[in-house]
Amino acid sequence: MDTVHIKVLGTEASRCTETEKMVKEAALKAGVKAEIEKIRDTMEIVGYCIFGTPAVIINDEVKCVGRIPSREDVKTWFANF
Repeated sequence: MDTVHIKVLGTEASRCTETEKMVKEAALKAGVKAEIEKIRDTMEIVGYCIFGTPAVIINDEVKCVGRIPSREDVKTWFANF
């Protein structure tokens, strides 16, 4: 199984922290080998053309921007890995 590359973009705000925790838990539960990177730097976030946080990028595909994803959304992201 290949490693899934996940980026959680956002500050230390509670919404961003909650999103990071949810993504980590879902990947673990799905048995996905994941490399999770938290990106906090505002200029780096803007470099991804992301203008709302939290945001989630999986294997270079933007999955969510500006909101906490639902647990169902997160589950479906890992269903094919």
